[in-house]
Amino acid sequence: MSEWLDSAIARAQGIDDWLAPKRAHALDLLAKTSWPTRKTEAWRYTPLRPVERSTAKAITDTVTLLPTAIADFSAIELVFANGRFDASQLESNLPEGLSVSLGRDLTEAEQSAALGVFSTIKPERHIFGLVNDALAEDVLVVSVAEGVQIDQPIRISSLLSEGAESHTRVQVNLAAGSSLTVIEDVQSHGDSLLTAFVEYQVAANAILEHYRFALQTGNNIAIGGSHFNLLDHAKMHSTIVGFGSDLSRLDTDIIHAGKYADAKLNAMYLLDGKELFDLHATVEHASPNGTTEENVRCIVADRARAVFNGRIHIHPDAQKTLAELNNRNLLLSDKAEINTKPELEIYADDVKCAHGATVAQIDKQALYYLQTRGVSRARAQVMLNFGFINELIDLMPNAALAEWVRPMIRERFLQMEVN
Repeated sequence: MSEWLDSAIARAQGIDDWLAPKRAHALDLLAKTSWPTRKTEAWRYTPLRPVERSTAKAITDTVTLLPTAIADFSAIELVFANGRFDASQLESNLPEGLSVSLGRDLTEAEQSAALGVFSTIKPERHIFGLVNDALAEDVLVVSVAEGVQIDQPIRISSLLSEGAESHTRVQVNLAAGSSLTVIEDVQSHGDSLLTAFVEYQVAANAILEHYRFALQTGNNIAIGGSHFNLLDHAKMHSTIVGFGSDLSRLDTDIIHAGKYADAKLNAMYLLDGKELFDLHATVEHASPNGTTEENVRCIVADRARAVFNGRIHIHPDAQKTLAELNNRNLLLSDKAEINTKPELEIYADDVKCAHGATVAQIDKQALYYLQTRGVSRARAQVMLNFGFINELIDLMPNAALAEWVRPMIRERFLQMEVN
């Protein structure tokens, strides 16, 4: 076990609040869990040296950090500043049928209900999910009442100062027939360390539109997860956009717990320098007639490293499942690295499933052709690469978010040299 994990456990043992039963369970599991090494399959290509040598510290002083403004976009802002929820940035008049509360402020009955869901959608195999169980204190519970459509999106922003360590946790509950849009956004300064996990309970006939923007770069460490439980006829559409850093790791779990659930997941990440981004996506089809469409695209330049593990598990009762996983990768450098592992595990006989992965390099002849026509090398790179990613940006349901992220992607391409 690492010194960092020993320290995290020791700090968690000093916390006593309404989450005590869950915290004790997480600490018990952590005590029995080995620190991941290169021999640990789930961390084979993602060394944890940046975590072990991190000097980030929990900042107890109140700090006001503001999320980046998005043009032509208005959201209900849920802001965590260095792991603490900043209630001053939450508007006082929430839409009818929407509630946002810290777990400590819930009634005893509400706390009991929240404990019944807490850490049941996120699998226990996630070691940093267990760390988050143990260290998260300002746990936010968001609920949408039955049949209520919330038109204004919610943005959950995890904001970190330089050198800060933060552990944020949110539980989102959509009652039957409700709908909600949620944006998870990470914004961090240098030498920070973050674990950020959100669990979504999506009841029958509910609709969730979800985004996770993991745009931290440089010497930041960000490890987190978005975890979804879909009941009968529930629908979700998730978009992930990520840049690399010293260590960026995201786990996504989608559980088809009810029949006729529908899930769409589109993910794109762009890496440069010596950055690392690791995306693990697991889909559990446990009920019949479910559908999953998963598209993951990655562009890697310089000496950066990308990791993708996509697993679709079809349980014996999940007859008439339709599931498809497609992973496409583009290398811009001979020294860049992509490790991809798409998996299908099927135990039902009446299903339609497919998976595939490709790794290719940019067409240097096309790059040369554009340059001979007077197009600068940087501009030519953007022209050749942007279409690869833009197709997924066009699939984002929210046009304002698409137009916000599009220029950031272009700027990122300008920094990524083909060599």
